[in-house]
Amino acid sequence: MSATLARVALVPALLLLSACAPRAAASSDDHAEHSTTAASSSAASSVADPSLPAGSAEARARLAASPRHGEWAMVRTGPTDSVRAWVVYPERSDRAPVVLVVHEIFGLSDWIRAVADQLAADGFIAIAPDLLTMEAIPAGPGGEPDADSARAAIRTLATDDVHRQLRAVAEYGMNLPAAEKRYGIVGFCWGGTAAFEHAVRAPGLGASVVYYGTAPDPASLTSVRAPVLGLFAENDARVNATVPLADSAMRALGKTFEHDTFAGSGHGFLRQQDGQGGANLAASRRAWPMTLDWFRRHLEGGAPAR
Repeated sequence: MSATLARVALVPALLLLSACAPRAAASSDDHAEHSTTAASSSAASSVADPSLPAGSAEARARLAASPRHGEWAMVRTGPTDSVRAWVVYPERSDRAPVVLVVHEIFGLSDWIRAVADQLAADGFIAIAPDLLTMEAIPAGPGGEPDADSARAAIRTLATDDVHRQLRAVAEYGMNLPAAEKRYGIVGFCWGGTAAFEHAVRAPGLGASVVYYGTAPDPASLTSVRAPVLGLFAENDARVNATVPLADSAMRALGKTFEHDTFAGSGHGFLRQQDGQGGANLAASRRAWPMTLDWFRRHLEGGAPAR
């Protein structure tokens, strides 16, 4: 493993985001590294860890068993559009910061909702927006968004619209009675790309966590204010090739960008915790506590673990 620290809604449909171009454009195999298909239940049960988000196979069961309050909300994001979002509340007596959870190219899946549930278990109001709400994505056999339709629709989304919608969802969240006026963002794969790009476009963002998403054009990083944490897989050259230039630019600009690459792990390791001969689980066990620490440090001022 190499570690680098640098200063520097009821029908889930989908969207995903591209962070580096006016319109999200992706090749057909951008996410060939991992699959929407759940691993076998026996394999998933062998790695299930209640301190981590569920793996893909156990996500639906974990959601059904969760004691936390989750609900769908429709958030007005502009004069002619809205976004359905899954909102999960923590069990705490005081107000909580908000964390947006940005889905993969496959859209707002059960797995993404389970990640939001785990963030709520860890003390945050977690909101997973369905960024393809306006695209009328059909459901697949298991009730989740049809992956091929999601990919096709995602390529038509304007990046400006994606981040306008994310900002509107953040404002909705921070105005909830139980919320603090602070928010962070975490995203996975394409959502990770969006989480980094959101740091470029949202001066009010408090913290960003990027899971195996590509970095923005280094020339755009001058506007970054939020601290960014990047969590990458060793076996993910396509994504990792974008990190060094971002690292150098963030250093030169005096911005905070810390990142870690986990030995032996593959793209999508938090979803596929039973993959890569144990390396994905090892990566998840290191990356998730780092995620929580990042949000507690920058959104709660270093509040202790709950």
